Amino acid sequence: MKNFDNSFLKRKIKLIAGADEVGRGPLAGPVVAASVIFSPDVYIEGVNDSKQLTEEEREELAPVIIEKSLACSVSAVSHFQIDKINILQASLLAMSISVGRLKIKPHLILVDGNKTFNCKIPTIPIIKGDSQSFAIAAASILAKVARDRVMKRMCPRFPQYLWSKNKGYATREHIEAIKAFGPSTFHRKTFLHKILNDEPEFEFEMEPPSDY
Repeated sequence: MKNFDNSFLKRKIKLIAGADEVGRGPLAGPVVAASVIFSPDVYIEGVNDSKQLTEEEREELAPVIIEKSLACSVSAVSHFQIDKINILQASLLAMSISVGRLKIKPHLILVDGNKTFNCKIPTIPIIKGDSQSFAIAAASILAKVARDRVMKRMCPRFPQYLWSKNKGYATREHIEAIKAFGPSTFHRKTFLHKILNDEPEFEFEMEPPSDY
């Protein structure tokens, strides 16, 4: 993964940022993005696509990533904004904000996915970038840890939805709770039409990630 990033290094490209987002699929909560810049010689054992790691592994890696990075940033776009501009635009906005908050400006940005955002710095979208790029993978870990913590903090206010367990994803228990208690103020209203209209196929439409 580190070799992948370093393959982009050139005379005018000395610093590369990886950017990724977490939380496009959940029914509740924000979408969270992170950006990370490393020195070309920095490598951290265990950094990988956040979906391939356990929660404990991500929590252990996050402070190491922060310590060894030249710069890193995390940003969130709320569920209110997601409902206003849609989840794709909210995801791109979160990554854009995250990059903009970096204390050091990179010469190139590698973005997970097949789309990117408007930026004065050159950006390259990388499909499945979190499994190819070291910097993108590190960003995915920071974003995932940050978002999971948000959902855990919100859980005591809305215990019936079990967010400490499902992190807002469309598990069967979460869907049943929405049907029983109605949506909370922290839910994405545009994601709930099929649930509230009692369309049963929704249960099989959005599967939670294996590490939720």
